[in-house]
Amino acid sequence: MYNQVFREFEERQQSFKNRKLCTTVLIMLSRRTILISGLRSILRQVGSVMFGDAHNYERFMGRWSEVAAPLFAKFAGIPDRGKVLDIGCGTGSLALAISGSCPLCQVEGIDLSREYIAFARTRTKNSHVRFQTGDAQKLPFATGTFDAAVSLLVFNFIPNPARALSEARRVTRPGGSVSAAVWDYGEGMRMLRIFWDAAGALDPSAERLDEKYMPLCRKGELSELWARGGLQKVGELPLEITMKFENFDDYWDPFLLGQGPAGAYVKSLPKPRISALREEVRKRLGEPRGTFTLPSRMWAVRGETTRG
Repeated sequence: MYNQVFREFEERQQSFKNRKLCTTVLIMLSRRTILISGLRSILRQVGSVMFGDAHNYERFMGRWSEVAAPLFAKFAGIPDRGKVLDIGCGTGSLALAISGSCPLCQVEGIDLSREYIAFARTRTKNSHVRFQTGDAQKLPFATGTFDAAVSLLVFNFIPNPARALSEARRVTRPGGSVSAAVWDYGEGMRMLRIFWDAAGALDPSAERLDEKYMPLCRKGELSELWARGGLQKVGELPLEITMKFENFDDYWDPFLLGQGPAGAYVKSLPKPRISALREEVRKRLGEPRGTFTLPSRMWAVRGETTRG
């Protein structure tokens, strides 16, 4: 993978008038590539721990999904009726948002986590919404089963996103749509950006888990994947939401639950370092004493499958 990256940039060197600038860009890219590879390796090793508790996940990130789901569903242009696949459905927020706005749709949610699926099933008795365990990289559905496929805040965690996209395209009928959204971890997801900046200031080794190195989280990366994957009429937009916190503890306490890369990092620390990190985060938030809000941005992409 590294050789391919180097080769691509070497071919472009002649277009740079300043050789120092080219060298700097190449070094920066190779470093990010290495960190992405390392982060993916860590996620594969401890993924079941980071995403294994549905109730704790709801407290940590579930509330964000609740707010993001309706906005993303509107962007995805879900048909008023038909069959929709929710890839990486988690605890069911997107599937339920779709069923609420499009009651004639049949929504099928799929996720690797048995616990998440069990939790999602408790959230609805709607016969038009079903949940099952399964792998996004090997979907258990026939070709052309769905009118639309969607995925919210998941694609950057999939080991082989190109394969998952290929599967999503396969199970979507010709002329149907495939859409996804991921957090802008580098800048736009302020809750996590503040946390990781604080963690990195106290512990340089925290950088290897920093979610800013997640794949597909920068402008244009999702649309590039969609275009390479053969989708047509590809469009990408930023989607922005705001989260309200009752106080600092409402923000901080979910980090102690061990969910996601941030929660896993906190769980690995001894108590004195957790206390130090808490204070550093609080300072970076401006030492809030009451309610406060934080903005967040997702990058969302939509494309259509080729008509026969």
